Amino acid sequence: MNNLLFSSTNLIVLIVVLAVLVALIIATLAIVPTNVWFRALASGAHVSMFRLIGMKIRKINYKQLVNIYIISQKAGLKVPISELETHLMAGGNIEKVVDAMIAAHSAKISLTLEQAKAIDLAGRDVVEAVKTSVTPKIIRTPWIEAMAKNGIQVKVLAQVTVRARLDRQIGTADVETILARVGEGIVSAIGKANTHGEILADPSIISKTILDDHLDRQTGYEILSIDIADVDIGDNLGAKLRIDDAEAKKKISQAAAEERKAQAVALEQEMKAKTQEMKALVLAAESEVHKAMAQALKNGKFGVMDYYKLQNIVADTNMRNSIGAPKEENKEKDKDRPGRPPFRE
Repeated sequence: MNNLLFSSTNLIVLIVVLAVLVALIIATLAIVPTNVWFRALASGAHVSMFRLIGMKIRKINYKQLVNIYIISQKAGLKVPISELETHLMAGGNIEKVVDAMIAAHSAKISLTLEQAKAIDLAGRDVVEAVKTSVTPKIIRTPWIEAMAKNGIQVKVLAQVTVRARLDRQIGTADVETILARVGEGIVSAIGKANTHGEILADPSIISKTILDDHLDRQTGYEILSIDIADVDIGDNLGAKLRIDDAEAKKKISQAAAEERKAQAVALEQEMKAKTQEMKALVLAAESEVHKAMAQALKNGKFGVMDYYKLQNIVADTNMRNSIGAPKEENKEKDKDRPGRPPFRE
Protein backbone atom coordinates (compact mmCIF):
# COMPACT_ATOMS: atom_id res chain seq x y z
CA MET A 1 0.00 0.00 0.00
CA ASN A 2 2.81 2.42 0.89
CA ASN A 3 4.62 1.55 -2.31
CA LEU A 4 1.52 2.30 -4.27
CA LEU A 5 1.13 5.74 -2.63
CA PHE A 6 4.82 6.55 -3.20
CA SER A 7 4.61 5.68 -6.87
CA SER A 8 1.48 7.84 -7.39
CA THR A 9 3.20 10.79 -5.64
CA ASN A 10 6.25 10.43 -7.88
CA LEU A 11 4.03 10.34 -10.92
CA ILE A 12 2.33 13.57 -9.89
CA VAL A 13 5.70 15.26 -9.30
CA LEU A 14 6.95 14.05 -12.66
CA ILE A 15 3.87 15.38 -14.41
CA VAL A 16 4.30 18.79 -12.72
CA VAL A 17 7.97 18.94 -13.69
CA LEU A 18 7.15 18.04 -17.26
CA ALA A 19 4.44 20.70 -17.37
CA VAL A 20 6.88 23.30 -16.05
CA LEU A 21 9.48 22.27 -18.62
CA VAL A 22 6.92 22.50 -21.41
CA ALA A 23 5.84 25.93 -20.18
CA LEU A 24 9.48 27.07 -20.07
CA ILE A 25 10.10 25.75 -23.56
CA ILE A 26 7.02 27.50 -24.89
CA ALA A 27 8.00 30.76 -23.14
CA THR A 28 11.56 30.47 -24.48
CA LEU A 29 10.32 29.86 -28.01
CA ALA A 30 8.04 32.89 -27.68
CA ILE A 31 10.83 35.15 -26.38
CA VAL A 32 13.95 33.83 -28.08
CA PRO A 33 14.12 34.08 -31.90
CA THR A 34 15.34 30.55 -32.27
CA ASN A 35 15.15 30.52 -36.05
CA VAL A 36 17.53 33.52 -36.28
CA TRP A 37 19.82 32.00 -33.63
CA PHE A 38 19.90 28.66 -35.43
CA ARG A 39 20.59 30.31 -38.82
CA ALA A 40 23.52 32.26 -37.36
CA LEU A 41 24.83 29.12 -35.68
CA ALA A 42 24.58 27.12 -38.89
CA SER A 43 26.38 29.90 -40.82
CA GLY A 44 29.35 29.93 -38.49
CA ALA A 45 28.47 33.36 -37.04
CA HIS A 46 27.37 32.44 -33.54
CA VAL A 47 25.19 34.90 -31.66
CA SER A 48 24.20 34.24 -28.07
CA MET A 49 20.54 33.90 -27.18
CA PHE A 50 20.86 36.51 -24.46
CA ARG A 51 22.10 39.07 -27.04
CA LEU A 52 19.19 38.25 -29.32
CA ILE A 53 16.74 38.62 -26.44
CA GLY A 54 18.33 41.96 -25.55
CA MET A 55 18.00 43.14 -29.19
CA LYS A 56 14.36 42.12 -29.23
CA ILE A 57 13.65 43.94 -25.97
CA ARG A 58 15.41 47.10 -27.31
CA LYS A 59 13.27 46.81 -30.46
CA ILE A 60 16.25 46.51 -32.79
CA ASN A 61 15.80 44.96 -36.20
CA TYR A 62 17.78 41.91 -35.12
CA LYS A 63 16.95 39.91 -38.27
CA GLN A 64 18.67 42.51 -40.51
CA LEU A 65 21.54 42.86 -38.05
CA VAL A 66 22.18 39.11 -37.89
CA ASN A 67 21.95 38.72 -41.67
CA ILE A 68 24.53 41.48 -42.21
CA TYR A 69 26.72 40.01 -39.49
CA ILE A 70 26.59 36.62 -41.25
CA ILE A 71 27.59 38.30 -44.56
CA SER A 72 30.55 40.03 -42.91
CA GLN A 73 31.75 36.79 -41.34
CA LYS A 74 31.41 34.91 -44.62
CA ALA A 75 33.45 37.64 -46.33
CA GLY A 76 36.26 37.17 -43.84
CA LEU A 77 35.73 40.42 -41.95
CA LYS A 78 36.38 40.41 -38.24
CA VAL A 79 33.52 42.70 -37.37
CA PRO A 80 32.05 42.37 -33.87
CA ILE A 81 28.29 42.23 -33.80
CA SER A 82 28.31 44.68 -30.91
CA GLU A 83 29.90 47.32 -33.16
CA LEU A 84 27.21 46.79 -35.78
CA GLU A 85 24.53 47.03 -33.14
CA THR A 86 25.97 50.28 -31.80
CA HIS A 87 26.17 51.79 -35.30
CA LEU A 88 22.59 50.76 -36.07
CA MET A 89 21.35 52.36 -32.85
CA ALA A 90 23.26 55.56 -33.75
CA GLY A 91 21.24 55.85 -36.95
CA GLY A 92 23.88 54.50 -39.32
CA ASN A 93 23.47 52.22 -42.30
CA ILE A 94 25.19 48.97 -41.33
CA GLU A 95 24.47 47.42 -44.71
CA LYS A 96 26.46 50.09 -46.55
CA VAL A 97 29.24 49.93 -43.96
CA VAL A 98 29.68 46.18 -44.42
CA ASP A 99 29.37 46.40 -48.21
CA ALA A 100 32.03 49.13 -48.28
CA MET A 101 34.38 47.09 -46.10
CA ILE A 102 33.87 44.02 -48.29
CA ALA A 103 34.62 46.08 -51.43
CA ALA A 104 37.71 47.63 -49.80
CA HIS A 105 38.87 44.20 -48.61
CA SER A 106 38.48 42.76 -52.11
CA ALA A 107 40.36 45.70 -53.65
CA LYS A 108 43.03 45.53 -50.94
CA ILE A 109 42.31 49.07 -49.79
CA SER A 110 42.89 49.98 -46.16
CA LEU A 111 39.52 50.77 -44.57
CA THR A 112 38.87 50.16 -40.90
CA LEU A 113 35.49 49.69 -39.32
CA GLU A 114 35.82 52.97 -37.45
CA GLN A 115 36.56 54.85 -40.69
CA ALA A 116 33.60 53.28 -42.48
CA LYS A 117 31.26 54.09 -39.59
CA ALA A 118 32.53 57.69 -39.38
CA ILE A 119 32.12 58.25 -43.12
CA ASP A 120 28.59 56.84 -43.00
CA LEU A 121 27.57 58.96 -40.01
CA ALA A 122 29.05 62.04 -41.72
CA GLY A 123 26.39 61.70 -44.41
CA ARG A 124 28.65 60.42 -47.18
CA ASP A 125 27.90 57.33 -49.25
CA VAL A 126 30.69 55.08 -48.01
CA VAL A 127 30.09 52.47 -50.74
CA GLU A 128 30.33 55.15 -53.45
CA ALA A 129 33.49 56.50 -51.82
CA VAL A 130 35.14 53.08 -51.94
CA LYS A 131 34.08 52.54 -55.55
CA THR A 132 35.41 55.96 -56.55
CA SER A 133 38.70 55.27 -54.80
CA VAL A 134 39.02 52.08 -56.86
CA THR A 135 37.61 53.40 -60.15
CA PRO A 136 38.07 57.17 -60.64
CA LYS A 137 34.97 59.15 -61.53
CA ILE A 138 34.64 61.66 -64.37
CA ILE A 139 32.59 64.78 -63.72
CA ARG A 140 31.75 67.30 -66.44
CA THR A 141 31.52 71.03 -65.94
CA PRO A 142 28.81 73.15 -67.58
CA TRP A 143 29.80 75.62 -70.30
CA ILE A 144 32.08 78.20 -68.70
CA GLU A 145 32.38 81.60 -70.36
CA ALA A 146 35.26 84.05 -69.93
CA MET A 147 36.89 86.89 -71.85
CA ALA A 148 40.47 87.06 -73.09
CA LYS A 149 42.45 90.29 -72.97
CA ASN A 150 41.54 91.15 -76.57
CA GLY A 151 37.84 91.24 -75.62
CA ILE A 152 36.78 88.00 -77.35
CA GLN A 153 34.56 85.64 -75.34
CA VAL A 154 35.75 82.02 -75.01
CA LYS A 155 33.45 79.15 -73.96
CA VAL A 156 34.99 76.03 -72.45
CA LEU A 157 33.58 72.61 -71.55
CA ALA A 158 35.86 70.54 -69.30
CA GLN A 159 35.81 67.14 -67.65
CA VAL A 160 37.55 66.42 -64.36
CA THR A 161 38.76 62.95 -63.34
CA VAL A 162 38.74 62.54 -59.56
CA ARG A 163 39.52 59.72 -57.15
CA ALA A 164 38.09 59.52 -53.65
CA ARG A 165 40.47 59.70 -50.71
CA LEU A 166 39.05 57.60 -47.87
CA ASP A 167 41.31 59.30 -45.35
CA ARG A 168 39.86 62.72 -46.29
CA GLN A 169 36.15 61.97 -46.41
CA ILE A 170 35.31 63.45 -43.02
CA GLY A 171 35.06 67.21 -42.57
CA THR A 172 36.07 68.06 -46.14
CA ALA A 173 34.33 69.52 -49.19
CA ASP A 174 32.52 67.48 -51.81
CA VAL A 175 32.57 67.35 -55.63
CA GLU A 176 30.59 70.58 -55.96
CA THR A 177 33.48 72.51 -54.45
CA ILE A 178 35.89 71.00 -56.97
CA LEU A 179 33.59 72.00 -59.84
CA ALA A 180 33.36 75.56 -58.51
CA ARG A 181 37.14 75.81 -58.18
CA VAL A 182 37.69 74.38 -61.67
CA GLY A 183 35.26 76.95 -63.10
CA GLU A 184 37.12 79.73 -61.30
CA GLY A 185 40.45 78.43 -62.61
CA ILE A 186 39.16 78.30 -66.19
CA VAL A 187 37.95 81.90 -66.01
CA SER A 188 41.30 83.00 -64.58
CA ALA A 189 43.31 81.12 -67.23
CA ILE A 190 41.29 82.58 -70.10
CA GLY A 191 41.53 86.06 -68.60
CA LYS A 192 45.33 85.82 -68.52
CA ALA A 193 45.54 84.95 -72.25
CA ASN A 194 46.41 87.87 -74.50
CA THR A 195 44.17 86.66 -77.32
CA HIS A 196 41.55 83.99 -77.78
CA GLY A 197 43.83 82.41 -80.39
CA GLU A 198 46.21 81.29 -77.64
CA ILE A 199 43.44 79.21 -76.05
CA LEU A 200 42.38 77.74 -79.39
CA ALA A 201 45.96 76.88 -80.30
CA ASP A 202 46.75 75.16 -77.00
CA PRO A 203 43.78 74.37 -74.71
CA SER A 204 46.14 72.55 -72.35
CA ILE A 205 47.15 75.99 -71.05
CA ILE A 206 43.96 75.95 -69.02
CA SER A 207 44.61 72.46 -67.64
CA LYS A 208 48.17 73.26 -66.63
CA THR A 209 47.15 76.49 -64.93
CA ILE A 210 44.40 74.76 -62.93
CA LEU A 211 46.46 71.73 -61.90
CA ASP A 212 49.22 73.98 -60.59
CA ASP A 213 46.74 75.58 -58.16
CA HIS A 214 46.05 72.26 -56.28
CA LEU A 215 42.28 72.69 -56.38
CA ASP A 216 41.68 69.40 -54.53
CA ARG A 217 43.00 70.71 -51.22
CA GLN A 218 40.63 70.33 -48.26
CA THR A 219 38.33 68.10 -50.29
CA GLY A 220 37.58 64.40 -50.08
CA TYR A 221 38.91 63.79 -53.58
CA GLU A 222 42.14 63.87 -55.54
CA ILE A 223 42.15 65.44 -59.01
CA LEU A 224 43.90 63.10 -61.44
CA SER A 225 43.42 65.12 -64.62
CA ILE A 226 41.51 68.03 -66.12
CA ASP A 227 40.75 67.67 -69.82
CA ILE A 228 39.24 70.33 -72.09
CA ALA A 229 36.41 68.60 -73.93
CA ASP A 230 35.36 71.50 -76.15
CA VAL A 231 36.25 75.13 -76.87
CA ASP A 232 34.00 77.62 -78.62
CA ILE A 233 34.24 81.32 -79.49
CA GLY A 234 31.51 83.66 -78.29
CA ASP A 235 30.81 87.34 -78.79
CA ASN A 236 33.23 90.24 -79.04
CA LEU A 237 32.54 91.50 -75.56
CA GLY A 238 35.31 94.10 -75.75
CA ALA A 239 33.65 95.83 -78.71
CA LYS A 240 30.28 95.67 -76.99
CA LEU A 241 31.71 97.20 -73.86
CA ARG A 242 33.35 100.00 -75.85
CA ILE A 243 30.07 100.66 -77.70
CA ASP A 244 28.16 100.75 -74.44
CA ASP A 245 30.78 103.08 -72.96
CA ALA A 246 30.57 105.42 -75.97
CA GLU A 247 26.76 105.38 -75.80
CA ALA A 248 26.89 106.20 -72.10
CA LYS A 249 29.30 109.09 -72.73
CA LYS A 250 27.04 110.34 -75.54
CA LYS A 251 24.04 110.36 -73.23
CA ILE A 252 26.05 112.17 -70.57
CA SER A 253 27.14 114.81 -73.11
CA GLN A 254 23.56 115.23 -74.33
CA ALA A 255 22.36 115.68 -70.78
CA ALA A 256 25.08 118.26 -70.13
CA ALA A 257 24.17 120.10 -73.35
CA GLU A 258 20.50 120.14 -72.39
CA GLU A 259 21.46 121.50 -69.00
CA ARG A 260 23.56 124.27 -70.57
CA LYS A 261 20.71 125.06 -72.97
CA ALA A 262 18.27 125.32 -70.11
CA GLN A 263 20.66 127.60 -68.26
CA ALA A 264 21.05 129.78 -71.37
CA VAL A 265 17.27 130.05 -71.80
CA ALA A 266 16.90 130.93 -68.15
CA LEU A 267 19.63 133.56 -68.47
CA GLU A 268 17.95 134.97 -71.58
CA GLN A 269 14.64 135.28 -69.78
CA GLU A 270 16.39 136.92 -66.87
CA MET A 271 18.09 139.45 -69.15
CA LYS A 272 14.76 140.20 -70.84
CA ALA A 273 13.25 140.83 -67.46
CA LYS A 274 16.11 143.12 -66.55
CA THR A 275 15.71 144.96 -69.88
CA GLN A 276 12.05 145.57 -69.18
CA GLU A 277 12.98 146.73 -65.72
CA MET A 278 15.52 149.20 -67.12
CA LYS A 279 13.00 150.44 -69.69
CA ALA A 280 10.54 151.07 -66.91
CA LEU A 281 13.18 153.02 -65.04
CA VAL A 282 13.90 155.10 -68.18
CA LEU A 283 10.21 155.89 -68.66
CA ALA A 284 9.95 156.81 -65.01
CA ALA A 285 12.95 159.10 -65.39
CA GLU A 286 11.46 160.69 -68.53
CA SER A 287 8.24 161.36 -66.67
CA GLU A 288 10.25 163.13 -64.02
CA VAL A 289 11.82 165.29 -66.76
CA HIS A 290 8.38 166.33 -68.00
CA LYS A 291 7.32 167.14 -64.47
CA ALA A 292 10.48 169.21 -63.96
CA MET A 293 9.89 171.10 -67.23
CA ALA A 294 6.29 171.81 -66.27
CA GLN A 295 7.40 173.05 -62.90
CA ALA A 296 10.06 175.22 -64.56
CA LEU A 297 7.48 176.71 -66.94
CA LYS A 298 5.18 177.39 -64.05
CA ASN A 299 7.88 179.10 -62.03
CA GLY A 300 9.03 181.14 -65.01
CA LYS A 301 12.47 179.60 -65.06
CA PHE A 302 11.89 178.05 -68.47
CA GLY A 303 10.30 179.98 -71.34
CA VAL A 304 7.93 178.84 -74.01
CA MET A 305 10.45 179.55 -76.76
CA ASP A 306 13.01 177.49 -74.90
CA TYR A 307 10.54 174.64 -74.82
CA TYR A 308 9.94 174.89 -78.57
CA LYS A 309 13.65 174.96 -79.26
CA LEU A 310 14.09 171.86 -77.14
CA GLN A 311 11.28 170.10 -79.00
CA ASN A 312 12.88 171.02 -82.31
CA ILE A 313 16.20 169.56 -81.17
CA VAL A 314 14.50 166.37 -80.06
CA ALA A 315 12.59 166.08 -83.34
CA ASP A 316 15.74 166.72 -85.34
CA THR A 317 17.58 164.09 -83.33
CA ASN A 318 14.80 161.54 -83.85
CA MET A 319 14.77 162.25 -87.54
CA ARG A 320 18.49 161.70 -87.83
CA ASN A 321 18.25 158.46 -85.84
CA SER A 322 15.36 157.22 -87.94
CA ILE A 323 17.22 157.85 -91.15
CA GLY A 324 20.24 155.86 -90.01
CA ALA A 325 18.33 153.00 -88.28
CA PRO A 326 16.44 150.02 -89.89
CA LYS A 327 12.66 150.35 -90.24
CA GLU A 328 11.85 147.59 -87.75
CA GLU A 329 14.06 149.23 -85.14
CA ASN A 330 12.23 152.53 -85.73
CA LYS A 331 8.90 150.86 -85.14
CA GLU A 332 10.18 149.27 -81.92
CA LYS A 333 11.44 152.67 -80.79
CA ASP A 334 8.03 154.22 -81.47
CA LYS A 335 6.42 151.53 -79.39
CA ASP A 336 8.88 152.01 -76.53
CA ARG A 337 8.40 155.80 -76.45
CA PRO A 338 4.73 156.52 -75.80
CA GLY A 339 3.56 160.10 -76.29
CA ARG A 340 5.90 160.56 -79.24
CA PRO A 341 4.56 160.93 -82.80
CA PRO A 342 4.99 157.65 -84.70
CA PHE A 343 7.71 157.38 -87.26
CA ARG A 344 6.53 158.08 -90.77
CA GLU A 345 8.17 156.30 -93.67
